[in-house]
Amino acid sequence: MSTLFLNDLRRLIVKIGSTLLVDNANRINRDWLNDLEEDVAFLRAAGHQVLIVSSGAVAIGSHVLGINLRRSRLEELQAAAAAGQVQLVHAYQDALGRHDINAAQVLLTPDDTEVRRRFLNVRGTLEKLLEHDVIPIINENDTVATDELRYGDNDRLAARVAQVVMADGLILLSDVDGFYTADPRADAEAQFIGSVDYITEEHLEMAGGSGSSLGSGGMRTKLQAARIATHAGCVTIVASGAIERPLRALANGGKCTVFAAEATPAAARKQWLAGMLAVCGELRLDAGAAAALESGSSLLPVGMTEVIGHFRRGDAVTLVGADGQELGRGLAAYASDEAIVIKGCRSEQIEGKLGYRGRSVMVHRDDMVLFDRK
Repeated sequence: MSTLFLNDLRRLIVKIGSTLLVDNANRINRDWLNDLEEDVAFLRAAGHQVLIVSSGAVAIGSHVLGINLRRSRLEELQAAAAAGQVQLVHAYQDALGRHDINAAQVLLTPDDTEVRRRFLNVRGTLEKLLEHDVIPIINENDTVATDELRYGDNDRLAARVAQVVMADGLILLSDVDGFYTADPRADAEAQFIGSVDYITEEHLEMAGGSGSSLGSGGMRTKLQAARIATHAGCVTIVASGAIERPLRALANGGKCTVFAAEATPAAARKQWLAGMLAVCGELRLDAGAAAALESGSSLLPVGMTEVIGHFRRGDAVTLVGADGQELGRGLAAYASDEAIVIKGCRSEQIEGKLGYRGRSVMVHRDDMVLFDRK
């Protein structure tokens, strides 16, 4: 992978595995973390936006509580996650603070990235953090996600986050340097695969289970994550984090496996929106609003002339022009009862109408797909 290739990926998700961040005594490996944050500062200086998905809270918390991970009950693991998460975020903030970079903690469960209303909330939060030059430190909320604590993994969480923020690149750092035809630690005949255009069932069969006592994922989960991310238009990279300055090494063409994106993030999201079958309502627009959409603008409340149907925030709605023709569809930023109230209003009037300061748009252009009317 060349430096130029990494330079093409503006918004990066970096996923950190437990085996990298936590030492044999289940304590934070501060030296490794400090080196990583040197790399993060390097990427930001090169113009990249960086979000970090980090494992390690449960392992770190087990040291705090003095429990054995393999012999602990679920409630003990959840308590460990709570205790470890505090130390984890403080460690990131300390390391990033050496470069005058601020961090924020974001804890997610699958519903937060799959239920559309929560999806919009999460995306709004993450976008605002990036807008304010703050790096989100993201982890699964293991204290409440009981099933996910037992069976989940942060590789797939990272892929979901990539979907939410329309990331260009997902970097999965672990104790392996890429994808092989078999586990190279167990099979001397295993062959390295440097690039994958499309993930097949054969690729999944080549992957095994978790390769460490700390991590919940293995190469198979990385491929599953790559399948999610690449389908969302996000290039996925599997590389070793167990080397000096792993992200700088990638930027300099270091060894890794690159899983190609199926489209750009924006194009993939538009395709997803266009294929949605469950449309819950309809917004009728005046000619000015229709023209604004065609020029690439979001839908503002002032351009709405009628609100039809009952829908909640995050539901899909049809956008209809003054001539009655369907222009496209998108995800509503307000529920139907609120949309009726702000219909025809300028954005600065929304707070006075609803009694709270909401979003300035009814449908954001990133949550909209327009149909070809030719």
